[in-house]
Amino acid sequence: MDVVRVVVQRSQAARVEIDEKIVGQIDHGFVLLVGFTNGDGEKEINYCANKIAKLRVFSDADGKMNQSLAQVSGEILSVSQFTLYAETKKGNRPGFSNAQEPTLAAKNYDLFNQRLRESGLTVASGVFGADMQVYLQNDGPVTIIYDTAEIDL
Repeated sequence: MDVVRVVVQRSQAARVEIDEKIVGQIDHGFVLLVGFTNGDGEKEINYCANKIAKLRVFSDADGKMNQSLAQVSGEILSVSQFTLYAETKKGNRPGFSNAQEPTLAAKNYDLFNQRLRESGLTVASGVFGADMQVYLQNDGPVTIIYDTAEIDL
């Protein structure tokens, strides 16, 4: 099972705080909730980063969702989110055994953010593994989910 999951939310403003201190902040762009599972690696990361960098969900002059993040000078706030791999079929308490082990997931999260930056995008982030508060002013709302299980890599 090699499946990177990324929830992309178009936002007007967003920030991440830890202990009431801002650690990452953007004015407008995307908030990304990013999760990894066992087997995820560079192939899946490159695919998702490339798709997100080129995602056209911002309005053009005609009001049509046709512009990318770079075209609107937007930024990314990337937040690690192991709970995207919650197992909810049994009982009422989710299990998280499908989430990638933290040491490898932290490396993959850093690589994912690096790939986005290599696309020329500004990327702010939370702190991997920290208890974070995410504040988001959703724009639209527009929410897109990338899940590499849906494609053949």
